[in-house]
Amino acid sequence: MKRSDKETKGCDGMDRREFLKVMGAGTALAATSLYGCTSGTGSGKPLPGSMTYRQNPSTGDKVSLLGYGCMRWPTLQEGAVEVIDQEAVNQLVDYAMAHGVNYYDTSPRYVRGLSEKATGIALKRHPREKYFIATKSSNMDSDPDVRSREGTLAMYEQSFRDLQVDYIDYYLLHTVGNGGMAEFEDRYYKNGVLDFLLKEREAGRIRNLGFSFHGDIRVFDHLLARHDEIKWDFVQIQLNYVDWKYASGANTPGEYLYGELAKRHIPVVVMEPLLGGRLASLPPHLAQRLKQRRPEASIASWAFRYAGSFPEVLTVLSGMSYLEHLQDNIKTYSPLEPLTEEESALLYSMADSMMQLSSIPCTACQYCMPCPYGLDIPGIFSHYNRCVNEGYVPESSKDPDYAKARRAFLIGYDRSVPRLRQADHCIGCWQCVHHCPQSINIPMQMQKIDKFVEDLKQGRAF
Repeated sequence: MKRSDKETKGCDGMDRREFLKVMGAGTALAATSLYGCTSGTGSGKPLPGSMTYRQNPSTGDKVSLLGYGCMRWPTLQEGAVEVIDQEAVNQLVDYAMAHGVNYYDTSPRYVRGLSEKATGIALKRHPREKYFIATKSSNMDSDPDVRSREGTLAMYEQSFRDLQVDYIDYYLLHTVGNGGMAEFEDRYYKNGVLDFLLKEREAGRIRNLGFSFHGDIRVFDHLLARHDEIKWDFVQIQLNYVDWKYASGANTPGEYLYGELAKRHIPVVVMEPLLGGRLASLPPHLAQRLKQRRPEASIASWAFRYAGSFPEVLTVLSGMSYLEHLQDNIKTYSPLEPLTEEESALLYSMADSMMQLSSIPCTACQYCMPCPYGLDIPGIFSHYNRCVNEGYVPESSKDPDYAKARRAFLIGYDRSVPRLRQADHCIGCWQCVHHCPQSINIPMQMQKIDKFVEDLKQGRAF
């Protein structure tokens, strides 16, 4: 597929109508034939109420279509320190395991460096052959000691200790593409780290080697050009019905990323199926369109069905901090009901409508955190986006509902973000910008939100 065809072509050069047919009624058959989706029935079809699995063609792993993203484990306060609530994590993992979820994705960077240890403790209580662990070479720090060979290998060995394992099922070069080819070469070529990881795969300490992608498409294309040599076992990309065509910042539309992987039959791991939660909390007029079609289904389930309906998708990650979210996602994939052609077209039309909103493309990944000046960057953006979706960001002080929107925004802001962590405390140090996978100009957005808040407080016209 040529780059210029991105807007009109899907995977393997299909036009959009042909692609929607694959995404629709034919997807169940395609997924079954490619991956052997099964829950133990002779027909190869999942039993009602049982998890859908996809088979990794290179290893034979039967991976649950729902993967557990361990980026947002629940936390609690111990004095002035925020720690992971290990008891809650154990309960969530136990419930997930009991309902067929067997893929757990973490990183040395998640939850301020606490996720791997908490995940290891929770999973150690289950037989090792019952789950797959994914973690990452998260040497994105600008500190040369962190991204050096010694620093990266020290992080790698620490992952084994924190996860309490002697092999890692799925290991990723983390968020490649940010910083372009120069940064990628510093992190993996010049220090010999990629050669080291390939040898670790040969030795069996890594069972599957892949990468997660954000940013400069030249890095993605370069790594796929080396596929015949390296033989990537999987690749993790951001995929949802908005990013399919409208990827934000420096990111590339999912249509191109998925198409290139599908042509090579490289299993796809999906991140951000909900686009940082934005696709679980749609503007009322859009949510109503989905509720009219499936009154009993959650808004989030549509996004999960979308991601799971692609036949080359191995698993779809969700960072589930609450049991009700875990239960809803399990229900969606037990078993998966693939989207029809009509439903896919509906979601794409909704994506077109959503692009008219002035929301900020934050996915709450927390890579920008901690802020050295204490700002709750994801919390600020989350409140702003929520108010955009709910109509509480007036375009003018002359709007008929200005007073209602003003009150809702200001009261909600103080409730959701402590005052000392709000946008007015940003000094524009730019330390966060380098780490943002969505390429958001965070200081500029903070200035924009701070001015908007001050205008609301003062009742100024805008």
